[in-house]
Amino acid sequence: MSFLRKKGGFSDVIRCDETNYLVWKWHPNGVNERDSKRETAIRTNSILRVKTGEVAVFVYKQKNGTMQDFIVGPFDEKLKTKNFPILSSIIGLWYEGDTPFQAEVFFINTSIAIQTRFGIPYFDVVDSRFPDFPVPVAVRGALTFNVEDYKTFGNYHQMVNFNIEDLKNKINASVTRYVKEVVTNASSEHDIPVIAIESKIDFINEKVELYVKDRLLDLFGISVTGIDISTIEVDKGNESYIELKRVTKDISTIKAETELHNYQEELRIKREEGQYSQRMGTRQSNIGAYQTEIGGQVGIAGAEALGKMGEKGAGNIDLGGQNAGFNPVSMMAGMAVGSAVGKNIAGTFDNSINQNSTKQSVPPAVPITTFYVSKDGKPVGPFDLDTLRSMVVSGNLSPDSFVWKEGMPEWQKASLQSELSGIFPPKI
Repeated sequence: MSFLRKKGGFSDVIRCDETNYLVWKWHPNGVNERDSKRETAIRTNSILRVKTGEVAVFVYKQKNGTMQDFIVGPFDEKLKTKNFPILSSIIGLWYEGDTPFQAEVFFINTSIAIQTRFGIPYFDVVDSRFPDFPVPVAVRGALTFNVEDYKTFGNYHQMVNFNIEDLKNKINASVTRYVKEVVTNASSEHDIPVIAIESKIDFINEKVELYVKDRLLDLFGISVTGIDISTIEVDKGNESYIELKRVTKDISTIKAETELHNYQEELRIKREEGQYSQRMGTRQSNIGAYQTEIGGQVGIAGAEALGKMGEKGAGNIDLGGQNAGFNPVSMMAGMAVGSAVGKNIAGTFDNSINQNSTKQSVPPAVPITTFYVSKDGKPVGPFDLDTLRSMVVSGNLSPDSFVWKEGMPEWQKASLQSELSGIFPPKI
């Protein structure tokens, strides 16, 4: 039953039994829309039932224009001022009893997902690196949405004249503008070549979805639950596209050749560095032989230079003017070469000797016997045997002098020390 008999009129049950709708205008059950005045004459004690995922919108007129009031489901109560204070306080004309108030009731389905398809005909897209070649690009796809901000949705769309196709057309117009902006800027903002833009469809799809979500929510109060760009099509027969492809192909070829050359050069350098490192390691481990070899090479070069000093009289002494003169330049050159040869040969032998010396074992130091001598009650020294022998000669040490060396428990006379027995003259 959709209405209750009430004194002075009908009390209706205001609810929506539709299953597939976005916006639906309530009218009494069994009565066609706009065939009865009851659908705009809401009486008290009528029952309002709003399910979860629905919003009931009461649209009514006041002096300052058309007003809308929203009841969010779930809601199931009689329309009375005490339990439905919003309308009564706003309208101010609702009295208990038979007096109805004039309003139209709409239901917004916030749980249903609506899909709209869009197709954007060819528009010019410019590669930021080649601005002289605008390429025609077309985009097709679909957008799915539901109503999220029902107040913005209700305020933006006139509930009285709502038409789902009009809504889709408005959304498509906005989506078309946003998609064109994203695709047009793909080259400059994301470094995507225009000739490769078709292969970047997933990336562009993601960017478009991020770009349109907040904007469509602000504009229409809808939430974009998904956007699917099915096609990004480049007009491959367009002259600009053909020219752009040729130019970029040439550049790509040059770039590939350059990269190949650089790669080969890099390999060559690494190979030479490895060989050099290996040679240096070998030289380091055989440094003595290497120095000898180098010195020998220099010596050979010097010897050859000395040998050539005699050629063409370069080393002759011609003091009498009859090929017996003295050639100081040749002599100085010979001395310089000879000096270099001598240094290298000497260096070679020195190095060999030093290396040989370094390899020999060094014997430990020979222990030296030393004694302290008591002088005026104070120890002086220590003195080795030669010094003590001199002290005997000078009279500063006698057989009765007290001496001490490391390891002795106490001071004893010098005559009692076997090490000193030979430094004193025999007794007469």
